Amino acid sequence: MIAAERGAAANTVAAYRRDLESAEEWLTKRKTSLDTATTADLRKIFDAMDRLGIKASTAARKRAALRQFYAFLYTEGRRADDPAQMLAAPKQARPLPKILSIAEVDRLFQTLQAAITAADEWPQERLRLLRMLALLELLYASGLRVSELVSLPSQLVKSKAGLFPIKGKGGRERLAPISDKAHSAINAYADAAGDRLKASPFLFPSDSESGHLTRQAFARDLKDLAGLAGIATHKVSPHVLRHAFASHLLQNGADLRIVQQLLGHADISTTQIYTHLPDERLKGLVRDLHPLNDKDG
Repeated sequence: MIAAERGAAANTVAAYRRDLESAEEWLTKRKTSLDTATTADLRKIFDAMDRLGIKASTAARKRAALRQFYAFLYTEGRRADDPAQMLAAPKQARPLPKILSIAEVDRLFQTLQAAITAADEWPQERLRLLRMLALLELLYASGLRVSELVSLPSQLVKSKAGLFPIKGKGGRERLAPISDKAHSAINAYADAAGDRLKASPFLFPSDSESGHLTRQAFARDLKDLAGLAGIATHKVSPHVLRHAFASHLLQNGADLRIVQQLLGHADISTTQIYTHLPDERLKGLVRDLHPLNDKDG
């Protein structure tokens, strides 16, 4: 059901299956089963996890699998009740994502532009740097997942539109924006790449098994760039730049629903955590927009 009706990715389906099989094994040893388990039985599973020191994030995932499983059985009329409905969520502190400031992102671009200028006499190095610039411009302007970014089609070179289609997690499609700077960076990279790019279905071809640049190779080059820019390398990754795209939009007044759509999140609660606002920005919004703070009232 979650695959056919909700478009869940294969990894999600596999994780749910593992969690349900684990619960079934635990219940079977105690002379019951998933089909007949009560709320008390399910609570004992999580009590046991707590005693064993299982991480709260792992327990939360297992709880989500059980809740969806029993909600499905109840909806389909296979059970008259939903024993997982009253399961309390495991307490867990969800850490805020790593952040790059706008100034740090600017420094990445400035460092890269300087390196490109210095590489005029080394065509292969210049091509690598131009490819990096195209990747960075696309990532920071579009908020793509790294897997979406490195596998972009070569037809994007010919595109004149301000939006391009992306197929994301679970096969869900969305439109991603492409800025004028990203267009320019792609064209400069394509001119330098020449025939190799024309012969590939991918915008960033490589000799890898997939035929395109790997996530790992891009992440490594990005950390190298961060080091050159004087930014701690542990702070920088493709995912951090995706977060920077979203959080900087939100800081500058973008609507949360629009950011959700751009990121390709199925659930807005993911976006709310992923694109947090700094404390001072939150205080300013309340001060400036709350009706009780109207000085003329």
